[in-house]
Amino acid sequence: MFVHETFDLFTKTLDAVALLELHCASLPAGLTASLSERRKRREMAEKRNPLKLNALQLKTLTVLQILAEDTSHAVRDEATGTVQIGQLPHAHGNHFHAGSGVILTSDATGLSNPAVFRALQRKGLIQPGFPIGLAITAEGLAYATGMREKILHGTDH
Repeated sequence: MFVHETFDLFTKTLDAVALLELHCASLPAGLTASLSERRKRREMAEKRNPLKLNALQLKTLTVLQILAEDTSHAVRDEATGTVQIGQLPHAHGNHFHAGSGVILTSDATGLSNPAVFRALQRKGLIQPGFPIGLAITAEGLAYATGMREKILHGTDH
């Protein structure tokens, strides 16, 4: 009896899908295009941030990626691909220097938030390096945050 009910449900589902396809075919082209566009945008957004980091986590990871490129703050371990960040730069005024640019302290508030570090560690993007600092993993270095241009600014001094 169970097999028969399952088959009936499957058949009804196929009928519903066929009806939906038929209905969509009769919709104006612009409407179906907008539906597919929304689906594409949603899929691209998920690909852009596959680990679903929140805004503060994304900013903090971006700052760490920038610091990882600065040899005055970081040392790369070629064997593992991680970069050890020994010390975070000290802010003066509303910014701190990283390489040839500056980062506003308002973009780096996650550096003092233990919950952000726990989340990045849980997702495999950083490793604790107490008491030296922290290590950003190869995955953390490669993660595309899309925020670098918004966070790293040119310097006038």
